[in-house]
Amino acid sequence: MRDVINHGIVLFCADYEACVAFYRDTLDLPVWYVKPDLTCFRFGDGYLMVESGGTRGQTGGIMLRFNVMDVPGRARELADRGVAVKLETHSWGTVARFRDPDGNLCQLKDAEDPFFQ
Repeated sequence: MRDVINHGIVLFCADYEACVAFYRDTLDLPVWYVKPDLTCFRFGDGYLMVESGGTRGQTGGIMLRFNVMDVPGRARELADRGVAVKLETHSWGTVARFRDPDGNLCQLKDAEDPFFQ
């Protein structure tokens, strides 16, 4: 697997249209390309592929993490867009948890964490 040049996440959604709108319009992920029942977004140095055909709430413990520079600021932006966000401060950093329209867990994490440097 040494020839892997980037990473991808495939998210199967029950409410495909609502999830595409959420990742595109609410989280502002740039669309890379669109095919029937599939929208692929740029996601850091990889991609997030949103496809139809999922079952609501069956993520199996998977969480999508978005590393951002200002967790509280981005959490306020999401709340202003109607997203229920829970801001949490821990000894190891600040996160904000929320769910997409299908119930998939998402999280903002402080990108200034020394781990990312």
